[in-house]
Amino acid sequence: MEDKTRCGWCLSSDLYKQYHDEEWGVPVYDDQKLFEFLILETFQAGLSWITILKKRENFQLAFNDFDYKKVAQYPEEKIQELLQDTGIIRNQLKIRAAVSNAIAFIKVQEEFGSFSKYIWQFTDGKPIKNNRKSLKEVPATTPLSDEISKDLKKRGFKFVGSTVIYAHMQATGMVDDHVEDCFKRNGQVADFR
Repeated sequence: MEDKTRCGWCLSSDLYKQYHDEEWGVPVYDDQKLFEFLILETFQAGLSWITILKKRENFQLAFNDFDYKKVAQYPEEKIQELLQDTGIIRNQLKIRAAVSNAIAFIKVQEEFGSFSKYIWQFTDGKPIKNNRKSLKEVPATTPLSDEISKDLKKRGFKFVGSTVIYAHMQATGMVDDHVEDCFKRNGQVADFR
């Protein structure tokens, strides 16, 4: 495993490497998994991704395995419980956003048949393959992430700025930003449909 050339951002820990090798940039079409990444990305806003990865199992437990139907119905009592949960990021605005985003997520499903159909329409259902020679060429936002962010906000989503959305697009394989010499470039391992 260690003889592989990877994107430079993941080299600081084995957890990062595993995430890079097995998930990052792999196309995700499953609504539950898309919701998981949406929750994790919104909590990541202003923090490092490794912080979220280290707490991912705690988030999974705290948010009922990222079951958006359950999260959408969280009462105030559950929100207060989450605010006391030291295993997650205890940011009241982000916790409340997770609940309102679950509600908005379900509304999108009702309109489009699935959240996957909605989000993937922005890329015609296929990953955008970028040709990044180095990490310096990978942007924080793009005109497309600006467009998706604006549309999500219009639909009631919170903590979905363009940077969060571009990170979500990378995580869920809507864009392939593996750098040129990375072993994952153009060779995805799995397809989470």
